Amino acid sequence: MSDLIQILPDSVANQIAAGEVVQRPASVVKELVENAIDAGAGSIKINLKDAGKTLIQVIDNGCGMSLTDARLAFERHATSKIRKAGDLFGIRSMGFRGEALASIAAIANVELKTKRTEDELGTHIVIDGSELVSQEASACSNGSNFIVKNLFFNVPARRKFLKANSTELRNIITEFHRIVLSHPDIAFTLIHNGTEVYNLPASHIRQRIINVFGKSMNARLISIKTDTSIVKLTGFIGKPKNAKKNTGEQFFFVNKRFMRHPYFYKAVIQAYDKILPPETIPPYFIFFEVDPKIIDINIHPTKTEIKFEDERAIYQIIQASIREALGKFNIVPSIDFDEDTSLEIPVVDENTEVEAPMIKVNPEFNPFDAESNFNPFEAEKSYNPFEQSASSIESNPFFQEFKAKTPEPGSSRAAKKQVPEDWEKLYEEKVLPEEEKPEKQPVIDRENIPDYFQAPEIPTPQQAQIQAAEQPNKTKNFFQLKNKYILTPIRSGLMIIDQRKAHERILFEKFMNSLENQKGIAQQNLFPQTIEMNASDYTLLQVILEDVKALGFDIREFGKKTFVINGTPADIQNCDPKELLENLLANYKSNQLDVKLKVRENLAKSLAKASAVNYGKSLTNEEMSSIIDQLFACNLPNFTPDGKPVISVLETQELENRFK
Repeated sequence: MSDLIQILPDSVANQIAAGEVVQRPASVVKELVENAIDAGAGSIKINLKDAGKTLIQVIDNGCGMSLTDARLAFERHATSKIRKAGDLFGIRSMGFRGEALASIAAIANVELKTKRTEDELGTHIVIDGSELVSQEASACSNGSNFIVKNLFFNVPARRKFLKANSTELRNIITEFHRIVLSHPDIAFTLIHNGTEVYNLPASHIRQRIINVFGKSMNARLISIKTDTSIVKLTGFIGKPKNAKKNTGEQFFFVNKRFMRHPYFYKAVIQAYDKILPPETIPPYFIFFEVDPKIIDINIHPTKTEIKFEDERAIYQIIQASIREALGKFNIVPSIDFDEDTSLEIPVVDENTEVEAPMIKVNPEFNPFDAESNFNPFEAEKSYNPFEQSASSIESNPFFQEFKAKTPEPGSSRAAKKQVPEDWEKLYEEKVLPEEEKPEKQPVIDRENIPDYFQAPEIPTPQQAQIQAAEQPNKTKNFFQLKNKYILTPIRSGLMIIDQRKAHERILFEKFMNSLENQKGIAQQNLFPQTIEMNASDYTLLQVILEDVKALGFDIREFGKKTFVINGTPADIQNCDPKELLENLLANYKSNQLDVKLKVRENLAKSLAKASAVNYGKSLTNEEMSSIIDQLFACNLPNFTPDGKPVISVLETQELENRFK
């Protein structure tokens, strides 16, 4: 039997490695831009077509490469960042494995034009699927110019599963944000299909954050700075009132490298404990500077998972830094222990004499005496009601007046008030003579009375209960529990309805109907609102703009990355248009994880979730009745668009069992 184990060709090995390193166009952008940063570039330009599927071009003004280096750069494990295994414990460069260019060249058509400053001519290399097509001298500018075309042209399965252009572009913008925020000293330009998306000059970190996320971010930032022997912590955190329900403005960087760290994320959230609006996440941009020897970045090919030597200590430093910053800027209430706010309480011992409180009254003042010219304030004197004698009480004018009006027992006035002796005769039946008796009333035949004259029958208690259960909801009684649940009695027991989930189902079916018929009704705003978006949200809204208008939004573009909202859907009441649109986009992006969800269904689901009535709102009986009527008119009243239950029934038998 022949041997079975063989060594794979380099082209096949590169394609296998490409599956880990290059997952989508955003991965190519990340690797090429990080190489440009390691080359010492001061300006980097990124040019895209069709969200990177057709073209990805990265131009930098770095150190460039020689003829030999340009060719070796596309070989596996070829790198200039490390020389020996010990260098892995002191990595400060962005890349070090030497797999990125080899993986990219294995699944795309790649061109490289590069030139060093000291060379007269540069190098032009063309590689298709790991195969070298040409290599020649060329006149080009200093630095490097990578051109990647037809990504995954030889891996059709991977290309087939790429998302829509809008989704892939947002992934590229996400990676772009992570790089530009950690390197504010480098100028970046991002162009997509000939349109400039970002043009970021070199600046300091705060200005870079404002340039990326908009001018409104400036007023939301609070600086943090902590220097310890373990880690140096700098950056910015957001104010609690500006926290959002979606992620996207949360960044950790260690030695200028973006990282994900759930443990440190928990430290940030706990530092905001009890001052955040419900279900919101604050923005933060936190930079760690640590000794490379105490971290390990060689865990995952994307190099975003990093292990620290003492994570617990850094966790406590993060919490303390954020709480200090929030307290310094008066974001959280503080107690001033230096201020003397204590009350003066006298010290009392057994020998201390305590005087009874004295009440100043005038016993000679009669408020019912209209003819009296007596001024009560001129005749005040100290009066202790507990020391009054009987003679002083009898001399009181109130007591004299009361005594004059009250008859003494046995007097003539008292006799008049006595009960008469023959009082029983008042209740005896008086018999009238025959001539004074009234005539008899005619007997009415009730069986032959017309229907419109007959009075309605009064049902028995059991019949009334049955009729009440069969009557429409408008005649029922509704109760609201904790401003969250609607309770109403039914035949089998007690029905409990979640008010927010019920409203979500109602609005979802209304919005789906509007999208199908393209007849969304817009309620015009008194004052149009202008909303400035980041590039990711701006790109997304451009893609779904027509469907958003079909829902009832009156919205149009107004300059670069700006939209004007003139009206909102008529089914939504008392909502801030700007906040509503932001929540719509946030929910839409989070729902995109469900690949089975169509664009229009996602849009209707997102808007229903963004505009449904919130918990904590008190509803009137009419509002609760309207919600229930509309809920049971829906096709699927029992579940939300997410599949969560809306209605729960507490049966009578279960209630009886509880009392047994």
